[in-house]
Amino acid sequence: MSQSLSKVCTHIVFSTKYRQPLIDEKIENELWSYMAAVCKEWGCLPIKIGGYLDHIHILCVLSRKITIMKLLEEVKRSSSKWIKSKGIKYQEFYWQNGYGIFSVNPYQLEVVVQYIANQKEHHQKKTFQAEYRGFLKRYNVEYDERFVWD
Repeated sequence: MSQSLSKVCTHIVFSTKYRQPLIDEKIENELWSYMAAVCKEWGCLPIKIGGYLDHIHILCVLSRKITIMKLLEEVKRSSSKWIKSKGIKYQEFYWQNGYGIFSVNPYQLEVVVQYIANQKEHHQKKTFQAEYRGFLKRYNVEYDERFVWD
């Protein structure tokens, strides 16, 4: 085979440092757009980006030319710098150190798109921590609670 082809769909989740509720309505849409542009810059196709006050969800198709670690490093670094430029309120903005990344069946993309689109309603009933633990359980990811949160 002379071509290298792939379609790896992923759902990436990470929070603000200490889950500070800093992603407000003033910046959220612009932040989602900014993060989409960073994904595109690194060859990844953003499908849906959204979140709530203290965390982000990125649904994207990964490029076969960049590692997961490099993509997350660039998305977090550049968006953190961008947010800090949005005013005094955001000067101490940081992302958590870690992240979760989960595979998504291409036939289930619309389910995840709707899930991300409904974050505000979803988090009227469930915290980010409960949501994230649910992902870890659903995907059967072993973890040590002491090292999940920062």
